[in-house]
Amino acid sequence: MSNLFFERPILNSPYDLPAKHWELDASGQPTQKLIESRRPAQFITAIPKPKKRKRSDTQEEIVFDEGKGISTKSQQYETTWIINEVRGQVNTWRNLPNPSQWKVTPETQRLLQHWRHHKFSGIRPFFCQVEAAETAIWLTEVAPRSASGEGILEHLRRANNDANPELIRLALKLATGAGKTTVMAMLIAWQTINAVRRPASKHFTRGFLVCAPGLTIKDRLRVLQPNDPDSYYKDRELVPSDMIDELDRAKIVITNYHAFKLRERIELSAGGRSLLQGRGGDELNTRETEGQMLQRVMPGLMGMKNLMVINDEAHHCYREKPSEPDDEDLKGDERREAEKNNEAARLWISGLEAVKRKLGLGRIIDLSATPFFLGGSGYAEGTLFPWTMSDFSLMDAIECGIVKLP
Repeated sequence: MSNLFFERPILNSPYDLPAKHWELDASGQPTQKLIESRRPAQFITAIPKPKKRKRSDTQEEIVFDEGKGISTKSQQYETTWIINEVRGQVNTWRNLPNPSQWKVTPETQRLLQHWRHHKFSGIRPFFCQVEAAETAIWLTEVAPRSASGEGILEHLRRANNDANPELIRLALKLATGAGKTTVMAMLIAWQTINAVRRPASKHFTRGFLVCAPGLTIKDRLRVLQPNDPDSYYKDRELVPSDMIDELDRAKIVITNYHAFKLRERIELSAGGRSLLQGRGGDELNTRETEGQMLQRVMPGLMGMKNLMVINDEAHHCYREKPSEPDDEDLKGDERREAEKNNEAARLWISGLEAVKRKLGLGRIIDLSATPFFLGGSGYAEGTLFPWTMSDFSLMDAIECGIVKLP
């Protein structure tokens, strides 16, 4: 019996909106049935709590469990709808024929037209990369001007207030191999060029903190620096030639989250520490302050306001939620792995909160192929970050010929 999916997995052009997809069964396996439409985003995600409202103390909270048996009174889950809603809004906006209808700045118009229609001599941006950038642009410049957009922004605010109360995060889900670094470069270009030409606007910045989970990824991201020999802005023609010089005004710090750990200012042996502290004295604090840590990690951004953070592999960054009595207890290796993940996540997000307190942050943009909560996070394992607003999955990437079958 032939297996159509494995014989012909590619259905769409990588440069156009996907028009077909292979149907998957409940276990994620192809049924061999071809569907003449784009694959909808279908993930289980935490439901953001509504605005506080008065209710009787005796009124029971009803649990409407659309999350496959994982909802509780304190946290309910559902199949996400917001990504498909945002897709529809962005599609309608993208198809407006007259750029004056786009409700974006002239600089953003130029960039959108460039990414969509420029005759690239080398690698051309994929549709999924342009769509991810378009989603961030639409949410920033267009959504605040419409009732439907404001409803989506309210959902995003509530999602952040629940999970990241000090921060404003936006997650863009993009399959491994689909080119997250290019999307980062597009976002930096959009923000920087607008910030240079519109210095009074609070929507834009030329200061960026790019956070990665490790040294290898950090080194790979050097192409985001405008002065790098392999800079994506020039090498991949992501910016019109008459705008390229303005990128030199960008201040970009690329680091890994481990740098947020407060370091010792003075190296002391246990005996030396005891001697300096004295008998019965207060504990000697020799660690750097938050301000000193930030000066060490991001000296080039000190004094700047309204910074943008771009998190790579952002599923490692979350604020752990207090566990509930009925949460499943992890044991053995699973528990140790969860503790390790939570410690890393706590360090990462605490560092960003310090940046917010000391310098001020605009928006945090999370890029990840898997923006899902990890086991032990306090959320149901494998559920989608509720601030995720776009999705281009591994199956989408396979069907567009961007990545090969595993």
